[in-house]
Parts: sequence; structure tokens; C-alpha cells
Amino acid sequence: MSDVEGAWQALRDHVGEIETLGSIGGMLDWDQQTMMPPRAAKLRGSQQALLARLAHERLADPRIAGWLAALEGSGEPVRRACVRNLRRKHERARRVTAELVERLAHARARGFAAWLEAKRSADFARFEPELGELLELSLRRAEAIDPERHPYEVVLETYDPGVEVGFLSELFARLRAGLEPLLAAIAARPQLPSLGGEFEPARQAALHREVAATLGYEFEGGRLDEAEHPFTSGHGPGDVRITTHYERHDLLSGLSGTIHETGHGLYEQGLPHEHDGTSVSRAASFGLHESQSRFWENFVGRSLAFCTWLAPRIEAHFPGAGIEAERLYQAGNRVERGLRRVAADEVTYNLHIILRFELELALFERKLAVADLPEAWNARHREILGVGPADDAEGVLQDVHWSSAAFGYFPSYTLGNLWAASLGRSLEEGVPDLWSQVERGEFSEVLGFLRERVHGKGHLLEAPEIMRAAVGERDAVADLLGHLWQRHGCLYGVEEAATR
Repeated sequence: MSDVEGAWQALRDHVGEIETLGSIGGMLDWDQQTMMPPRAAKLRGSQQALLARLAHERLADPRIAGWLAALEGSGEPVRRACVRNLRRKHERARRVTAELVERLAHARARGFAAWLEAKRSADFARFEPELGELLELSLRRAEAIDPERHPYEVVLETYDPGVEVGFLSELFARLRAGLEPLLAAIAARPQLPSLGGEFEPARQAALHREVAATLGYEFEGGRLDEAEHPFTSGHGPGDVRITTHYERHDLLSGLSGTIHETGHGLYEQGLPHEHDGTSVSRAASFGLHESQSRFWENFVGRSLAFCTWLAPRIEAHFPGAGIEAERLYQAGNRVERGLRRVAADEVTYNLHIILRFELELALFERKLAVADLPEAWNARHREILGVGPADDAEGVLQDVHWSSAAFGYFPSYTLGNLWAASLGRSLEEGVPDLWSQVERGEFSEVLGFLRERVHGKGHLLEAPEIMRAAVGERDAVADLLGHLWQRHGCLYGVEEAATR
């Protein structure tokens, strides 16, 4: 065996161990958010800390540099991608101490338990100490990785490599400016009706399983469970789990969440696992991951064609509900300056992300203290969305992300919305009978499009390159705004030209 082949095999074996440790940690996290008894939080912290340390030690292993050097310049695509992906992760890991990694793991376990208690009691003070520690440890980690860079850009790289603060600031400014005339036009029109009604959670669960399976989610390799905050957990080949949250008086909230997580699950189930142990079998970025969930939730799931297919399924699970397709379509596309990000409509959703981006940036620039976060949240929410929360539970505590130190994740949602819009527009242009297929409940061509152009690529290329190969050179902001004007403008009877 040549030195190059020996380095390749050693690297694959080593990375395979790292990926296995990550999948075990993911399983423990899934259990913590779905089934773990509350008193086990301390034990779970110790378990996660050990796993995090072991994975960190392997990722920071100095032998990796030698293996990567031996493979440098390879013309084989998988090896070239592996060198690129792993070098970035190795360089970041070797600059962070194992002690800091363990402290963060313990803090995350405590953070989730504290967040859950605080949210249920609508009292931010119960979460404030843990959030403060998570922020300080995250800042320490960012400084260790690269003291010359903006600390927020260092954490952004965890989710979407290459994304910079300046880019996001300009992107959000352009997007907000484009949304304002649409929101103003809609506000002057009569509101669309809501759905209303009472829906037994057990019946909802059966409906959700049917919808997820029809979209292509494979239950032989997955599960659908309930969690306080819906999420997807991909542990590897044959084990991709999704969760949702049922609201007895809000059928669409839980259903939208399930379709969203199904999008994540379909991506995980479609990754090229033949390349396990190379980093190529993983998603290219969180923004690309979110493009898949938002594509299914919004572009497909809120369409009239999908509602036409869905309405009889709702009637089958809830006899006598009498929810027709048009009513479902209108209720699913109400535009309202609301309080909850996860329940936000397509038009206002990105305003929720802008709020979180601005607050996270202020925290990382030390312009905002953790203790002042609720007040800042409420003030910015009123300014950006026109409404303010009644308490901390529907305000600063509504998202789970900060409890696990997932600072920098939120912008991925908007990147996902933009890329989803471009994927949708490209699909419409390439499949003339797309909406006829959706109306019949035929999703194989849609899923095949995503499998070929996104899922099957794994991390062979960086996310922006995958998108360019998938849809060509497109203006994603124009695609998203065009989609919103086409759908919501039509529903509310407003035209873009009328606002100019």
C-alpha cells in the first residue's frame, strides 16, 4: 500500500470514529429533548462532556495534519473535498483546549434544563446565569480559534463557512427593504380567515405520519416523536429521527413543523453515506439544510396544490372538520406580525431572524448584557414586527438554540429561505406540471430533483457551489421576494407595481 493510500485509509478510520462519537452524542441529545427524566440532567452533562472531549481529542489529533499533507493535491473529488473540510475543522479544534470543550458540554446540558424550566414558568431569570456562562464560554472558544477575527464570524463558520457579518447585514437590509412594501400593502387589506377548531393530538400524530411518509420520509430508518421544540437528529445511515409539537387548537402549527422537520429528515436520509469517514457524507452547511426544510414547509406545504391534496386527508383523520382546500390555503398563508418565529408566515419570518441576528451580534460585541436581553428583545420586537410579547415565554425564551450555545445558527434560516426560493423557482421552470403532481400527492419527481442536485452531493462542494450547480446563477433575494409577491399578493389582492 502506497503512503498516500495508507494515509487515506488511516484518515477514514479516524474520521469514522469521530462521526460515530458524534452520532452517539446526537442520540443522547435526542433523548434529552424527548424522553429523558428531568433529574438526569447532571448525569447527561457528564456523558456529553466525555463524548465531546473524546471527539475533540480525535479532531485535534496532530496526525491529521500529516495525513492531510499526504493527500494534498489529490485530483479525486472525494479526497479533495475531505482535505478541504477536515483541514478547517482540524485547525479550529486544535486551538481549543479539551477543558473548554468539556465545560461547554456541561454548560449545554445545564442550559437546556434551565431553559425548559424558565420557559414553562415564563421567567428569564431562571435561565440567565446559564445563558451568561454559555455566552462567555462561546466567546472564549471564538477567541481561541481566531483572536483576529470578529468573534461572531467565528461562530457563524460553525454553521455556514464563509458567511461574514457585513454580508449578513447587507443581506438583511436588502431583504427587509423588499418586504416592507408587501407588508404595507397587505396590512391595508382585509385579513384572511384562520382555521380554528380543536384537534386531538393523537389524531394529529397519525395525520403527520401519513404526510411525512407520502413526502418520502422512510420510517424504517426514522421516527416521529414529540418535543418541546421540534428538531431533527440524523445519527447516520438508517437512523434519522424527527420531532414535532402538537397544539390542540392549532392544527397548522404542528403540521407545518412536521413538514419542516421532514425536509431535514429527507436531506439526512439522502446523504451519500457510501462516503462515511470522509466528511463528504455530511450536509454542506446549516443554511443548505434549512433550505430543504423551508422548501418543503413553505414552497410545497403552503401551496394551493398541496392544500388540495391535504384537505381530504384531514377530513379522514378528523371526520366532520369540513376543511376545504381553499380555506386551508388561506389559513396557511395568513400574514400577521406575530410573536412566535416557528409559527410565523413566509412574509414576516425573516424579520424574526433579523431580530435574533441583531441581538446575537450585540451580545458578541459586548454591547448588550445578558441581563438586559429580555428588555432589548421586547423593544426590538415592537420596532421590527410591530408587536411585543406578553411574557418571557413568548419572547426571549421561545427558542431552544441559546440553551445549547447555538449562537450564529439563526441566520442559517434566512439563507435557507433564500436558497429554497431559488430551488422552487428553478423547479417550476423545469417541471411544467409540477403543481399537478403535487395536487395528486405525487412527490417523487420533486424529491428526485433534490436528491440529485443537493442531497447526493453531501459536502463534496461548499454550499454556495452546490446551489450554483443546482440552479445556476440566480438572485436569491429576487427569487424569494418574487415568490412572496406571487403567492401572498394574489391571496390579498395586491400587486407589486401598485406599491412603486
